[in-house]
Amino acid sequence: MSTLGRSKTPQRDDGLKKKESFVDKLTGTLSRKKKVPEEEAAYDEDEVLELELEGREALDSSLVPTLAKNIWLEEGEIRRYLTKETARDPKLAQVVDLLIYWLNEELADQRIVVRHLQEDLFDGQILQKLLEKLEQIRIEVPEVTQSGQGQREKMELVIQTANRILGQPREQEKWNWELIYQKDITAILQLLVLLALHYRAPIRFPDNVQANVVVATKEHGQVKTHRITEQITTVQTELAPKGARDAFDTLFDYGPDKLAHVKTSLLAFCNKHLNKINLEVSDLDTQFQDGVFLVLLVGLLEGYFVPLYHFNLQVQNHEEKVRNVQFAFKLIEDAGLEKPRSRVQDIANGDVKSTLRLLHLLFTKYKHI
Repeated sequence: MSTLGRSKTPQRDDGLKKKESFVDKLTGTLSRKKKVPEEEAAYDEDEVLELELEGREALDSSLVPTLAKNIWLEEGEIRRYLTKETARDPKLAQVVDLLIYWLNEELADQRIVVRHLQEDLFDGQILQKLLEKLEQIRIEVPEVTQSGQGQREKMELVIQTANRILGQPREQEKWNWELIYQKDITAILQLLVLLALHYRAPIRFPDNVQANVVVATKEHGQVKTHRITEQITTVQTELAPKGARDAFDTLFDYGPDKLAHVKTSLLAFCNKHLNKINLEVSDLDTQFQDGVFLVLLVGLLEGYFVPLYHFNLQVQNHEEKVRNVQFAFKLIEDAGLEKPRSRVQDIANGDVKSTLRLLHLLFTKYKHI
C-alpha cells in the first residue's frame, strides 16, 4: 500500500492516446516461437517459468514490481496469465485506470493511495477498508497480520464478506480468496468491477472487455496449459446511485413509447432557449455530457449570458467535462433549485437517465418561460 500522491481522474475518451499498456507484456510473450518436435517433448516447468518471468519483469508501474527469479509451479498448482494480446489491450488498461481512480477517491479520507492493483489488494487490507466504508460495517479481522497463514485467513474472510454483499452464488463466483492472494489480475479485476457496479461508482467502464487467459497447471511432474476467455465488463446500463424509484425508472423499465415522448418534450424545451444564441441540440443522450450546453442553458433560463472564460467551450478531456458540469451544478444551486439527484460524474459519463432527470428538473421550473 502506497501513501504517495493521489491519482488524477482517468481520461475516458474513446480516442485513447497510444502508449504502453498498463500490463504491456504482463505475461511476457506467451506467443512463443514454434519448437521442433524434439523440443516440444521437452516442454516442462521451465517453459512456464520462463513465460512468467518474462512477463513479470516487464510490468508497468501501475501494477507490481519485478519479482525475483525463483518462481516455479508446485505439483498440483494452477496459475493464470494474460495473453500478450490481452495485456496490450487499451480497453483493459482503461478499466484498471478507472478502478485505481475509484479506489483512491473512496479511500482518500483514510490516507490510503492505491498504485498497484495486485500488490496493494492481495492481502485483503485495502478490500477490507473499502467494504467497511461502503457498507458501513466492521469486519472482525486482525489489523496487521505478519504470518502467511494469518494473511490467508484474513483474505478468506474479506472475500466471503464481499461475496455475501454482492449476493454471488458460489457456483457463479469467478474469483476466490486464493486467486486474489496469488495476485491473479483477472480475478482482481472481476471482483473490483462488480463492486464498483454494485456501489454505483461514478465511472463508466468500456463495454464488453474480455481477457484471454492462459491457465498453467502441473500434474504428475508435467506442465499443461490451456486457454480460456474471462469477461471483465459487460454493458453498463445505469450509473446513478440506487434510491427511491421515480417516474424515470418506470419509463425506462416499462414505457419506451412514453419515454420517447418525454425526450421529445425536453428536446423542444432545450432548443426553444438555445436557439436564442443560434445553438441546437439533436441528441439529449450525448450532447449535454461535456457540460457546455448545460451551462449555457442555465444561463439563458436565468436571463444572463455566461462569460466563455468561466468554462471550457472546447472540451479536450474528461476532466474538463467534469469541471463544466460542476460549474453548471453551481449555477443551478445559485438559481435556488433543489439539489439534483443526478451526480456530476454521471452526467459527464453520459448516463442517460441522470441527464434526463436533470433536464426535467430545469423543465419543471422554467417550462412557462
